[in-house]
Amino acid sequence: MNKFFFKTVIGSAMMVGGFATAFAQTYIVDRYQDDQQQGSLRWAIEQANRQPQQQSTIQIHAVGQAPYVIKLNSQLPAIKAPVTIEGMQWAKNGEFIRIDGSGYIRGEGAKACPGAIAGQYGTNVRTTSLPGFILQDVNGVTIRGLDIHHFCIGVLINRSSNNLITHNRVSNNYGGSGVMITGDDGQGNPTSTTTNNNKVIDNLFIDNGDGLELTRGAAFNLVANNYFTSTKENPEPSQGIEILWGNDNAIIGNKFENYSDGLQINWGKRNYIAYNELSKNSIGFNLTGDGNILDSNKIHDNRIGIAIRSEKEANARITLTKNQIWNNAKNIKRCEAGGSCVENQRLGAIVFAVPALEHVGFVGSRGGGVEIPLEKQQKTCSTEGQGDCNAIPNQNIRPPVLSLRGSIVQIHISGQPQQNYHVEIFANDVRQGNEAQKYLGTVKVSTDAQGKGLVQWRATVAKGALTATVTDYLGATSELSQPLKLH
Repeated sequence: MNKFFFKTVIGSAMMVGGFATAFAQTYIVDRYQDDQQQGSLRWAIEQANRQPQQQSTIQIHAVGQAPYVIKLNSQLPAIKAPVTIEGMQWAKNGEFIRIDGSGYIRGEGAKACPGAIAGQYGTNVRTTSLPGFILQDVNGVTIRGLDIHHFCIGVLINRSSNNLITHNRVSNNYGGSGVMITGDDGQGNPTSTTTNNNKVIDNLFIDNGDGLELTRGAAFNLVANNYFTSTKENPEPSQGIEILWGNDNAIIGNKFENYSDGLQINWGKRNYIAYNELSKNSIGFNLTGDGNILDSNKIHDNRIGIAIRSEKEANARITLTKNQIWNNAKNIKRCEAGGSCVENQRLGAIVFAVPALEHVGFVGSRGGGVEIPLEKQQKTCSTEGQGDCNAIPNQNIRPPVLSLRGSIVQIHISGQPQQNYHVEIFANDVRQGNEAQKYLGTVKVSTDAQGKGLVQWRATVAKGALTATVTDYLGATSELSQPLKLH
């Protein structure tokens, strides 16, 4: 038979009961030289692209002895067809086959990765430069079992939907991010409905500038069960995940450690962030945006647990519910376009009005080559009614005041007249505890015509300390109350 038959399972049509049935093609990669000859990765992608309406598979086999590395000489062609690209060793023994960009991406750390604006570089500047895998205007691509290593962007998903990135190691991509999911139109503008329903599940992200980005119109995407970590080798440990003008995404069950921010939201809306664990970051969650919900996350051993920044949109509201927050206020000053390096910064579990790169008073890098003129930097009002400044975030909602009468906790709130609120109550193991170590429950309370409300709650713990937050009916949550010390 023709040798080509053994390299691919030929897509063809045959008559079955009078109907033509198409068989998807499988392309075998068993040549690690980066050329266009049969059996190379570049050749396989080009073959798949020739039939953009047909699903196909690229199987990358182990060749020689581990580690298995395909070192590229130049950028791969963009993927233009629905294809599954799979490193075949992962399913056998958990080993990844590395796709390595260090052969042509050269330079000093993040400076090797230029931004879209001349003079800017690295993480936290607008860029789509020098990606490893390019998914642009294509749907239905799966990437599995690979170590995607040393690009400026490991995987670029641009104006593309219904793609799956799973069971990969994404490492040492120092420019834009490990995985970038963006609706960028090429000019920095968001495109709606183009970048939806992508899934990034069960991957290991190591030493990327940003681990993952959801930007400029990326919506209804799922990022679940991934591990984002950074080491001392990372020149720009910025964010585990950054959401910038991305809406309605779900971030579920991930772990983030050793970044400036575990997760940063910049003006995204209605994102649901739940069951994640954030530790050893300068800031766990660093947030702006409206309608975002943070539910049942574990946040510990950071400098600040949750920071809610001021923004120009005065009506923005962020909901915090059932999060466990403990052992923060660590001396972690790591500030690559986020984080907390301001001297004498108020620390703790939930802190409003922490300055970030858009604010006056931010200490740290705003991005390589990025300078924001002082007159364009935002200020946060220190009191209500000030002008020429951003309102205190989350409607400046006031935390409740707790007192104890026997075993009954008195919860006083001060808010808007004749409105419904709910109060979440937390326990801390020690009397000096002022965070939210254990979620105990929720009680409802309504205010009177003067905006005052009182509710009683029977304590379910006898030792340590209690704290509480209050959330209004539109979803804005307060900082934590002062602790109530128990016997």
